[in-house]
Amino acid sequence: MTGGPAPGGGVSTVLAVVATTPEVLAHPELHEGLLTPWERQRLDGIRVPERRDDVLAARLLVRLCVARFTGLPPDRAALAQLCPSCGRYGHGRPYLRDRPGVGVSLSHADGLVAAAVGPGAVGIDVEPAARRPGSLRVLRRLLPESGIEEALARRDPGPALLRLWVRGEALLKAGQDGLRLLEWTDHRRAAVVAAAGAVAMSVFSA
Repeated sequence: MTGGPAPGGGVSTVLAVVATTPEVLAHPELHEGLLTPWERQRLDGIRVPERRDDVLAARLLVRLCVARFTGLPPDRAALAQLCPSCGRYGHGRPYLRDRPGVGVSLSHADGLVAAAVGPGAVGIDVEPAARRPGSLRVLRRLLPESGIEEALARRDPGPALLRLWVRGEALLKAGQDGLRLLEWTDHRRAAVVAAAGAVAMSVFSA
């Protein structure tokens, strides 16, 4: 598993990682027993095995990132989610119960997973490099018009629109303006990834 291309390390940087679902599920430190009861209950409701594996792998990967970032063992990463709109737990932006100053984010898509951990707000998104975003009508509601027009000026706008999409999703998940943004392509895994954070991004290998 490899992180983004920025140099650095330590708790003053955001750790951003992309991996395949099989890579995470084969990791010796990670297993389904690390999940909380509410996470396992959510998994039980997913009927498509491949999607279940992706969700499981993303939640395990973020625990591994938390362990590397904080020094805690993976089973001490008390991940929680709270929706600010309805006030209910179990969905919404994830956070660490015992580390309010540490931001976490995760993403999964068709056999790919990504996770980020860092000081303050963080967000991450991953998509298969071959994927193309939806209709322009939808994209124009969600993405900056200047970026869309620049992408449409290319002979093949698909890759540029996809990069816009993952950057927008990473910023949306972080939930804060004015963050640093890093986008890269993992060619070995055929993945496009973007991470947002208040500080520099760091390479993370697991």
